[in-house]
Parts: sequence; structure tokens; C-alpha cells
Amino acid sequence: MARDKGPAETGTDEVNSGQLRAFIERIERLNEEKKALSEDIKEVYGEAKGNGFDVKIIRKIISIRSQDPDKRSEEETLIDLYLAALGAN
Repeated sequence: MARDKGPAETGTDEVNSGQLRAFIERIERLNEEKKALSEDIKEVYGEAKGNGFDVKIIRKIISIRSQDPDKRSEEETLIDLYLAALGAN
């Protein structure tokens, strides 16, 4: 019969099965929440697309807004520099 709490011995190792079960159950719940959130986000993108917005551009804007402002500025500067070097600016 498996124990719900307390240590389980395997050779020289000892595992607290109650604590392990708690961690696994928390991770499983969080994964379920993450899946639900992903579905919600997908629906919002679908709504935006249905209202005529370009989802690819919205994703890019979200990516840009999540960046550190200094890193974003440095990246924009390098992009401009590289485009100018290619004569594409």
C-alpha cells in the first residue's frame, strides 16, 4: 500500500511523497490554467482578425511592448543602421 505522506525510501534516497504529490498537483493545475489562458488569447486574436486587424502586426506590437525600452531602442538603431547599409532605408 502506498503512503500519502512521509518519506519513501529507495535505496539510500528518501522522498517525501506528500510534498512531491503537492508539487505535481500544483504544476498540473497551473498547466490547466495556462491552457485556458492560451485559448482565451487565441479567441481575442480571432476577434481582432474578425474586426479587420492584422494579427501578425498585433503579435509584433505585443512583442515590442514587452521588451526593455533600452534594449528595444538599441535594436531599432541596429535595424536602421543595417537597412541603411543595404540601401533599403
